[in-house]
Amino acid sequence: MGRKKVTEFESYFEFVGEDAIRIVGTRVGIETVLRDYQEGTSPEEIVLRYPTLSLEQVHATITYYLADREKVEAYLERVRKRREEAWEEQQRHPSEFVRLLRDRLERQRQGMDPGHPLQEE
Repeated sequence: MGRKKVTEFESYFEFVGEDAIRIVGTRVGIETVLRDYQEGTSPEEIVLRYPTLSLEQVHATITYYLADREKVEAYLERVRKRREEAWEEQQRHPSEFVRLLRDRLERQRQGMDPGHPLQEE
């Protein structure tokens, strides 16, 4: 498929940044549709999972991927790396809420949580 055809498919997407391509009119990133597609999910099943998407949008996303696989794979890899880095950063520096939740879960595992119903008896 030529570059002109790929450009036509790009009208289905909002290029928010180098690492953010959304399907126009939704908050769904193309990586979401393509992950499901790569895992063997049919376009019809994808529409059932994400009701804000039309079947046309799903097909356009898959076609865009197939038409310029190298470019889209590079994008998907950047998104994966960014998510991994964000997860690792969150693990290293959890929010106060996450720290409190982890502490409470640990106390519950050890049977020491004063808020646990069995501890109040």
